[in-house]
Amino acid sequence: MRDNGFLGERLESIWKLLFGDVPKLNNVSIRFSGKSKSKFGHIARKGGDTEIVINELFRFDDVPEYIIDLTIAHELSHYAHGFNSPLKQKYRHPHKGGVVTKEMTLRGFDKMIKMEKMFFRKEWPKIYERLREFKK
Repeated sequence: MRDNGFLGERLESIWKLLFGDVPKLNNVSIRFSGKSKSKFGHIARKGGDTEIVINELFRFDDVPEYIIDLTIAHELSHYAHGFNSPLKQKYRHPHKGGVVTKEMTLRGFDKMIKMEKMFFRKEWPKIYERLREFKK
């Protein structure tokens, strides 16, 4: 089972390798929380810091690691666009016009995005039903 330390390592690796041009202007933390069927993660400001939260059910090995990486990259795209980060906001709305997908595609996630769509449609409902009663 994955823990918050695993998430921290993935965040640092993805940021360094694929978002190295995005300055880290504040403290950015990441943790598991929540068990949503339709929401994989979110990004929020906590005072001067930024917090990324990943679906609690992604702790389990049933969820492929690339889904976690995509979720982190999605939230880092928001950070890069100035949503819930100290960076200048680039767009009026965080998803309008597919800006996150375009950002992720530019950073090499295009094949994973297609895989995620298949996973979300075919695998995730079964995994969610099996794991949703999980207690910490």
